[in-house]
Amino acid sequence: MIVFPVIDPVAVQIGPLSVRWYGLMYLLGFTAAWLLGRHRAARPESGWTPALVDDLITYCVLGVVVGGRVGYVLFYDFMGLVHDPLLLFKVWQGGMSFHGGALGMCAVFWYFGKKTGRTFLAVSDFTSPLAPLGLFAGRIGNFINAELWGKPTDLPWGMVFPDPRAGSLPRHPSQLYEAGLEGLALFAILWLYSSRPRPTGTVTGLFLVCYGLFRFTVEFVRTPDAQLGYLLFGWVTMGQILSLPMILVGAALYLTARKNVFAAARTRPGKKKSGRKNKA
Repeated sequence: MIVFPVIDPVAVQIGPLSVRWYGLMYLLGFTAAWLLGRHRAARPESGWTPALVDDLITYCVLGVVVGGRVGYVLFYDFMGLVHDPLLLFKVWQGGMSFHGGALGMCAVFWYFGKKTGRTFLAVSDFTSPLAPLGLFAGRIGNFINAELWGKPTDLPWGMVFPDPRAGSLPRHPSQLYEAGLEGLALFAILWLYSSRPRPTGTVTGLFLVCYGLFRFTVEFVRTPDAQLGYLLFGWVTMGQILSLPMILVGAALYLTARKNVFAAARTRPGKKKSGRKNKA
């Protein structure tokens, strides 16, 4: 068993104003995405400029925050919203939902693409490799808050979380599992894959498949939200239900994009042979 490193969730306190680590993690994630995006935009063949990246990240902040909060209350605490419509604005109760944030990002991709003359997939392909470091930072914020812990375990890295609801048993540090998989591993996969030109839609498809698989897997050792519990068969969680469509849509998108490229290559007319005919 590893002793949980208790960290004050409040990073800075100035009078009545407090700055929490969780909020700083979001700031760190958006900053990382902005820097990575400007780095990619500097490549001559990127088709992007640093100014476009600045605008895109600004819209992404809005999409993630609004979509993430709306998604949480709809997916994870709908009855709470019915009883208290102001719950939507009580961000200190329940937090954010990745899947809601993803839907918010879809709205951003559509709007930004329409505004700049790009397709939805062109925007999402550029943005997808920028997101995982933000996911990593967000999960570290969950860990600092000692929330979203895992199921009890006898593995040597099990931790006893300070929240009384977690009990005294060592539990999986599922926040760190997700930070490693949805954050670092996903970043490495997407950054390397997108380092050279790829068929439009494949980067987005790969993001959806990998994130969905990583999240679906970790949910097996993560304690479900108390207000929902298990939704199907005594083991299926809301996170798994929401991740499954991501896997299916991502796989279809990736395979379709690859198939279209191969089909176009086969139908492309070949070069005509030239040469003088021999006279009889």
